[in-house]
Amino acid sequence: MSKKGVLLVNLGTPDSPSTGDVRKYLDEFLMDARVIDINPIARALLVKGIIVPFRGPKSAKLYRHIWDKETGSPLLHYSKLQHQALQQRLGGEYQVELAMRYQSPSIASALDRLKASLVESIQVIALFPQYASASTGSVYDKVMELVKDWQTIPSISFVNSFHDNELMIETFAANGKKYNPETYDHILFSFHGLPQRQLIKCDHTGNYCLKSEGCCNTLNDTNKLCYSAQSHDTARLIAEKLNLPKEKYTICFQSRLGNDPWVQPYTSKVIEQLAKEGKKRLLVFCPAFVADCLETVYEVTEEYGEEFKALGGEHIQLVESLNDSPTWIDALEEMVVGKK
Repeated sequence: MSKKGVLLVNLGTPDSPSTGDVRKYLDEFLMDARVIDINPIARALLVKGIIVPFRGPKSAKLYRHIWDKETGSPLLHYSKLQHQALQQRLGGEYQVELAMRYQSPSIASALDRLKASLVESIQVIALFPQYASASTGSVYDKVMELVKDWQTIPSISFVNSFHDNELMIETFAANGKKYNPETYDHILFSFHGLPQRQLIKCDHTGNYCLKSEGCCNTLNDTNKLCYSAQSHDTARLIAEKLNLPKEKYTICFQSRLGNDPWVQPYTSKVIEQLAKEGKKRLLVFCPAFVADCLETVYEVTEEYGEEFKALGGEHIQLVESLNDSPTWIDALEEMVVGKK
């Protein structure tokens, strides 16, 4: 009996925290035309001539800070646990494979395993709750590039986004409840940042994105595929689950690169303003990630934590990501087989 294939794809991680491996990872990641969407020659000069040589050693130091001697990269560790748990849930009728968009295990190797097993279909789940061309779009682009040369192509489907998945929202809320949100001065929903130009490119109407203040505050037919609008919707749903009033939380975006304007407000600026207002304790959710990684474990806890204390704050508490939560595995199972 033929099996159904499931391909889980997360962003990726260096093979080790060595400078060489980190440079290799950054080169593959940042040379993706959907990630740095500028002229190819300019992109190559920027990435290979400036970012990788100079940022590589600095990033390697950060990866060494979060690298576990036994399990390695937290992103890969939790992705493997998710893969194993989902395979166990789905049973023998399905073959679940795990891949990283950049580095190992590769999408090519995962697809080859599914092809060799003669699966009747492949469902691709890019592990990014909110759709963005630079993340989900890049995964789909790579999958289609690889399968286009197959002589026999099985039925392939894609999960576009799951920013409002009830079980995912429930998992984030449950993780947050453990820290008693009511005891914090303010809550942040900090999402991965993107250049504003990428949001504008995704506005096919050409007259909506960033044309009016608060255009992302409500999800509608025009902006339903917008990363920022989906991010706002995710935060709103988690806040509702926690009974948080609007004045109690702020939605912001982290991890800028370069001088072009990115999606705002910036997390660093929000933290600075909250410190000026006398806020002492902040609780931070990062709902753009399904597994803890450099941007959560280090950037929020260490970098923002130190900045906040230097400005007079006392403590920033990170709410862990979905990781291997059973409820999150329920959500993945539901994406594959539908609601029971």
